[in-house]
Parts: sequence; structure tokens; C-alpha cells
Amino acid sequence: MNTAKLFVTTLLAGSLLGAAGCSTLSATRAPGVDLKAAWVLLPAVNNTETPQAGARLDSLTASLLRVHGVQNLSVWPAARSGDALLEQADRAGQEKAMVWAKEQQARYAVSGSVDEWRYKVGLDGEPAAGITLSITDLSSGQVIWSGSAARTGWSREAVSGVAQKVVNQLLDEALVPAR
Repeated sequence: MNTAKLFVTTLLAGSLLGAAGCSTLSATRAPGVDLKAAWVLLPAVNNTETPQAGARLDSLTASLLRVHGVQNLSVWPAARSGDALLEQADRAGQEKAMVWAKEQQARYAVSGSVDEWRYKVGLDGEPAAGITLSITDLSSGQVIWSGSAARTGWSREAVSGVAQKVVNQLLDEALVPAR
């Protein structure tokens, strides 16, 4: 009887451990990109009620693009101001940023949106992040890759840590070097 009880307890504990760090990912197939080309990061659209979530995503994405091998990255200058509590990045702002990106003679533009950036309500207050990224080939204007991922973390993790894992997961899918 003790063995059966131990088995059930172990099974339940394993299930809880697996559920605490759940993530989902949906992405198009990566075509292969030139990591040495000129890249620009456009401002992220914040679809959450969390102030500055888009700016936080921009900062994370810029850093992780460099970590993943993008050597020549420019960031939309308005994203660096940080003066406004409410973000100015919206669809119209992204169109303006796309014009700027073409003026920079960049090859690729990375854009994104934040769909979740919060601590879930409840006893544990688990962090949750949901992010969408896309890469546009500026020479053709075509989106060559897009992906969305979401993840929840452990109750003592930071939302930014969970978001970093999400962005890393997306960039691992997107930044396949061209052959």
C-alpha cells in the first residue's frame, strides 16, 4: 500500500512540476537569414494593460538579437526616450518606424507585440508572458518569419525572466543562418 501511495504522490508531483513551467510556441518556417546584414528593431505594440511592456520587450529583444549573432542592429530612436509612461508604439507608429527602417538601408526589420505581461491572480502569482515577433525583409516588404509564444513560470520568477525565455525560444526558431 505504501508503494502505491508513493507512486501516486510522485506522479502528482511530476504533473505539477510540468504544469508550472508551461509554454506554447507557434511559428512559421525560418527561411535562413543573414546575421551580418543590417537589422532594425521596430517598437513593439503593447496589447496589455501593463505600462511599458512594449518598451521592456524592445530592450529584451535588442539584447537577445545581439546574443543570437545579429551584429549590425539599430533600434528605433523613439523607443529609447522612455519619457512617456504610456507607450506611443501602435500600428501608425510602426508604419513610421518602417519608413525609418528603410531609410537606414537595413535588410531586415524585427517587430513585435506583447499580448501578456503580468503575474496571474492567485496564491502563487505565477508570472506569464505572451509575445509575438516577426521579421520583414525590407527589400521585398514581405514578412519572412513570424512566431508567437507564451509561457508561465514559477511563483518566485520575474515576468522579465519568463519573457526572456519566450524571446529566446522565438529567436532560436527565427534566426537560422542562410546557407
